[in-house]
Amino acid sequence: MDATGNEQGGLLIPPINFGMVEENLYRSGMPNELNFPFLERLNLRKIIYLAPEDLTQQFLNFVDDQGIELLPLSWEGNKSPWKPVSEEVVLTALDYILDANSNYPLYIMCNLGRHRTGTIVGCLRKLQRWNLTAVFEEYRRFAGPKVRLLNEQFIELFDTDLVRVPQNPPEWL
Repeated sequence: MDATGNEQGGLLIPPINFGMVEENLYRSGMPNELNFPFLERLNLRKIIYLAPEDLTQQFLNFVDDQGIELLPLSWEGNKSPWKPVSEEVVLTALDYILDANSNYPLYIMCNLGRHRTGTIVGCLRKLQRWNLTAVFEEYRRFAGPKVRLLNEQFIELFDTDLVRVPQNPPEWL
């Protein structure tokens, strides 16, 4: 085992826009084969996939080999940069996110880990009662120069009263 903790002597490379949202809850863009050793270390149970694009066969093989359940959440094949994630998709994703006992370690991802994933995480942060400045700072950190104001508006107007909070929510809620 080397200094990186990798038995093969190689580096562990996280996917694009990887981040830890909460303990055993992660986010990123689409992983590639270089990221698989890193992802193995997370011992993922489920992955929420938030994009209409098809997943690569290599990624599907990785998920299958690891025994990870894939939860694809997309909407009418909408690739428009001007239309945010639907409320239905956000509520479904939050149902999975709030059921830590059944779903963790859980991974949230979309193509680049910016907008769809950022909107879901932003709505989660609003549910956690973060102030909007902090929510938007986190969203912008992952979106970079490609911030979408409609996504920020969606997060701001998202009605957290619509979320079904389970009887045993995660400790951080």
